[in-house]
Amino acid sequence: MSAESLPFPGHALFVTRIGVCAIAWHAQAVVATQLPEATPGETRERMLLGLHKRHVLQPQRGVALYTQVAVAQDLPAFVRQAIAAVQHMLAGKKTQAEENWTQLTALQVGEAVLGDLRHSVPGSDSAALDCIEMDEFAVPAFHSRVYAFTRSLRAGQTSTYGEVAAALGQPGSARAVGQALSANPFAPIVPCHRVLAAGRAAGGFSGGQGTITKLQMLEIEGAAWGGTLSLFAD
Repeated sequence: MSAESLPFPGHALFVTRIGVCAIAWHAQAVVATQLPEATPGETRERMLLGLHKRHVLQPQRGVALYTQVAVAQDLPAFVRQAIAAVQHMLAGKKTQAEENWTQLTALQVGEAVLGDLRHSVPGSDSAALDCIEMDEFAVPAFHSRVYAFTRSLRAGQTSTYGEVAAALGQPGSARAVGQALSANPFAPIVPCHRVLAAGRAAGGFSGGQGTITKLQMLEIEGAAWGGTLSLFAD
């Protein structure tokens, strides 16, 4: 089955260094991504539940059935690009652990999990995430502004909820920034792990194992949780 003949919208599970992530899309854009939960099934269900709630908030779109795609060649090109870019982002430095993370696929019993696409997508790297189109339907306008600013943060760079609020011209709305990032339906394409609490403490995190996942992601890309460069940065 070719990507052009697949029903839209769709979703897929794919392996990364930190676990199995999920992505959903329609014919033109990514509509959601999800960091790893305890199992691939829970990752998928959390993402699809969030999408269902967004459809309910915008009923004119209807409630979509996101068909699962389990073969990389059947993915739309922009989805392959997005998956490869996320895998690059979460791979970090080439260590023995990095070389072994693709073996996670074999450990997922009963789940169709796509493997490492980084070397099969020409020109793919983490910078390619900047070009990924996202459909933010039913996302509040303020949240959208927070996500746009957060996407401007580079790997290893951090900001704080207060700094984001000030940059958006709304000083004093740090709590609202935190709420927007907690509801982020596009992690890690919108890299909310790069935004910290006051004093550059780690702050909360709603994805994966919470703050542990946030700190892991920061360390992978060379940023210590205190906001200074890690000893392991290049």
